[in-house]
Amino acid sequence: MSGLELIAAVLGVIAVWLTVKQNAWCWPIGLVMVLIYGWLFYEVKLYSGMLLQLAYALLQLYGWWQWQRPDRAEDARQVSRLQGPALFAGLAVGVLLSAALGAAMAHWTDAAMPWLDATLTGFSLVAQLWMAQKRLQCWALWVVVDTLYVGLYLHQQLYFTAGLFAVLTLIAVRGWLEWRRDPALVQP
Repeated sequence: MSGLELIAAVLGVIAVWLTVKQNAWCWPIGLVMVLIYGWLFYEVKLYSGMLLQLAYALLQLYGWWQWQRPDRAEDARQVSRLQGPALFAGLAVGVLLSAALGAAMAHWTDAAMPWLDATLTGFSLVAQLWMAQKRLQCWALWVVVDTLYVGLYLHQQLYFTAGLFAVLTLIAVRGWLEWRRDPALVQP
């Protein structure tokens, strides 16, 4: 399984780096990565993580469409900041998703670390949606989530994946810095 994990990790680095550079190829490469990780997480009983990969697959398609807007290039998504109410609403959704998924995983499955896995899943969905919408704050949330994922994957002995998330944490810092300087940065 480590060979497949390594392939997914490499694809993950490429996809996130392309995201920082605002290159729309991040989305199809990310789609392949999340499909591989969906299988890997099923194998190690990180069921919330597995479900997250399925949601990511849909969000990869949404992000690709958001960034490309094939019908009207002038409507393609620009980097923007979330304002207070929208920011707090997104975080509240993360809390609710985390609680509901954690309770379900703890009660109905033999999931490894159901609450932590569910919490990271809930907030990853929020961060991924914000990324697809080119919201600057996606990067700050990714730094927190990715850092916690490193510990989870080390605990599960997914060493390539833990390494991937350590690199993703650094790339998320770079994404924050680059998107903050984007001349197209607009207020919502």
